[in-house]
Amino acid sequence: TGSDILLSSSIMRSIISTVHSTPSPHVALTIAESPIPRPQSPDEVVVRIEAAPINPSDLALMLPAIDPSTLKRENTSSGPVLTANVYEKALPFVKARLDKPGAGLGNEGSGIVIDTGDHPDAVKLKNKVVSFAGGSTYSQYRVVRASDCLEHLPGVTPQEAASCFVNPLTALGMLHTMRGSGYHGLIHTAAASQLGQMLVRLCIDEKVPLVNIVRRPEQVELLKLIGAQYVVDSSLPTFRDDLIVAIAATNAFCAFDATGGGTLAHTILWAMEMAAVRKIKRYSVYGSDVMKQVYVYGGLDRTPLTVVQNIGLQWSLGGWLLMPSFLSKISSEQLNQLKERIAREVKTTFKSSFVGSVSLEGALEEDVVKKYMSVGTGGKYLINPNADTTKNNMAAKY
Repeated sequence: TGSDILLSSSIMRSIISTVHSTPSPHVALTIAESPIPRPQSPDEVVVRIEAAPINPSDLALMLPAIDPSTLKRENTSSGPVLTANVYEKALPFVKARLDKPGAGLGNEGSGIVIDTGDHPDAVKLKNKVVSFAGGSTYSQYRVVRASDCLEHLPGVTPQEAASCFVNPLTALGMLHTMRGSGYHGLIHTAAASQLGQMLVRLCIDEKVPLVNIVRRPEQVELLKLIGAQYVVDSSLPTFRDDLIVAIAATNAFCAFDATGGGTLAHTILWAMEMAAVRKIKRYSVYGSDVMKQVYVYGGLDRTPLTVVQNIGLQWSLGGWLLMPSFLSKISSEQLNQLKERIAREVKTTFKSSFVGSVSLEGALEEDVVKKYMSVGTGGKYLINPNADTTKNNMAAKY
């Protein structure tokens, strides 16, 4: 039974990230041991975690501001240790973590409920596949409140259920923010990502015009195959003109930018202005009266974000985060409705795919780290904390 799994051992393992100041500032990933948690209240469950994605937001806590060329693994008597130096210019951003207790990793994950409290809402989850968010999913076990679990339908695997919070709720949050700001069309950058593909399917379902910005011809084909109507390639010399045409056709004056640096946000605002100006009947030195909005929600481009004032005066550029920008503004009932929809559509609208799975130990191997740190379409990995520690399924497709 599930409880037998829990009782067969009293110790679990988790990946921990610590930032040290000596001998020089560096990050260390280690595998820590601790007692397997038990339900402490009637509404709690214990989840045996079998799939946790490595999202960009996870890497920001896992290996903050490191120089990848300095990655080094050592096998010590207490287990593997992976270290990497922190870029000197990034030290102010990690200062608060220097020489502090290690941080648990993993924003979300999925697994099987193996033990529960005696509340009916908890008991009904026994032996079910559930997803949850809230941290420390790169651990073999987690105690979670039953109300925080997303129960899945029979036939859904932990791998299929691994990414049911960050990306699905981000996609839904983008549409909620767009509508709340009075817009009817959307622009998305890095659009061939897992999130981008999810957003394409969601916008088709919701009948929202979507302009997708990608950077390679094969990414154009990828999105076209899943139904995207407007896909523009930033590597083409016609990119700026193509973007204006797409914006004019969709009235997409709200954008979500995953790059967060360079000139792309400015280019989008400029193209929005050009599309808007084409429709005005009387010239104004101040430009169009169409309010243009770009939300930055990622940092794929580490160069300074640059905006040139040739975009009129009706524009806004700001940050967007899932929790403060969306989740904190909806009711628990609304959130539960969204979670129920995600569970129903986890194999369709909100499906995710992964190129491979690694164990806790495997996640600390230098070549593996370089793979999951690389920024690219379709390059996301899962961590299975309960996997065979001697094997990494780097070529497995999920």
